[in-house]
Amino acid sequence: MEAIKDFLIGEHSEDGMGVVEVLLIIVVLIAMVIIFQKQITQLVNKIWKAINKDASTVYK
Repeated sequence: MEAIKDFLIGEHSEDGMGVVEVLLIIVVLIAMVIIFQKQITQLVNKIWKAINKDASTVYK
């Protein structure tokens, strides 16, 4: 009965807040990746081509 009183009055632990915040951050990041998927793919491809181009000069 004492635990129920503590919960209703507000004397409960807030340790779970960190988990909720981390989950919200992950959800926002996933949404951003889905929204900007095309732009991210183009950027990664451009970077990868530049890396391969520069790497080919090292191996010559």
